[in-house]
Amino acid sequence: MRRFVLLLLGGLICWSLASAPASARTLTDSAGRTVTLPDRVETVFAAGPPATVFLYTLAPETLAGWSRPLHADERPYVPERYRDLPTLGRLTGRGGTANLEAVLASKPDLIFDFGSTAPTYVSLADRVQAQTGIPAILIDGRFENTAAALRLLGEALGRQERAEALARYTERTLAEVDAIAAQVPQDRRPRVYLARGPVGLETGVRGSINTEIIERAGGINVADAPGQRGIVNVSLEQVLAWNPEVIITWDERGLAHMLTDARWRNVRAVQTGRLYLAPSVPFGWIDRPPSINRLLGLRWLAKVLYPDIDTGDMRAITREFYRLFYHVELDEALLAPLLAGTGR
Repeated sequence: MRRFVLLLLGGLICWSLASAPASARTLTDSAGRTVTLPDRVETVFAAGPPATVFLYTLAPETLAGWSRPLHADERPYVPERYRDLPTLGRLTGRGGTANLEAVLASKPDLIFDFGSTAPTYVSLADRVQAQTGIPAILIDGRFENTAAALRLLGEALGRQERAEALARYTERTLAEVDAIAAQVPQDRRPRVYLARGPVGLETGVRGSINTEIIERAGGINVADAPGQRGIVNVSLEQVLAWNPEVIITWDERGLAHMLTDARWRNVRAVQTGRLYLAPSVPFGWIDRPPSINRLLGLRWLAKVLYPDIDTGDMRAITREFYRLFYHVELDEALLAPLLAGTGR
């Protein structure tokens, strides 16, 4: 009888081990949530545009699909094998278009969101995880957290070596730009206006996620609006009162408007020709979305803000970034349009 019981117990233990998830592990995300992950993560649903871009740069082979389709001018800057991934929509942010059925249909091993870790997003991640049974992680998307975010996602995906390489590049870039900005006294830092939209009268207030790389580069964001957050609409009279020395936009319609509307000619940046069109393909260099794509925008901003300081060869910097982060080699036909329209 004793032998029978031992054999039975042994069989139950073996059955239990066989039926348990293979090598399940846990990860603590940026919101302090402990999430159980499968040992191998092969397919990931990115919850919004910032997460999509971040995941694409680190592990494009795991990307279940784009949050929106690539535009015609963006496609050449993405390797052919990734251009036609399905469009899955977004779970988070403004204009969410994805639903839980779309998430389940993509059969992901993991759901990943990159950006805010505020209670609203924590609640959403918990709810989606409970309803789908798929682990969901949140990673802090603040620009200053980029290197740590790479290492955390690398751990989640089992891509630590590549994540470490990208994190070290990130830390080096931040240090180099900090050193450039440090050469300019605070009272000589340029006053900058970010012009969004077709007439340039939408902007990001100081401290917002949409303008944080301008401030990290040492620019003084003129849109200081205590009590307001994020994106705001302003009047031309307010821009004239701010009278910025530099204007940054990525909207060609807005650029054309500011160059042709006589009222904008009273703004110092327009008078002195310091109105700049930021590159935006395949992802914006300043924003759109606020993800790791801004790392290259930081280098570009350093060159724009400090034209009298040696900030490095922007052509070489751009080629290296696109190779390392976007998985594409830039020939002259692809590189030239990126940098041709950056100064006016």
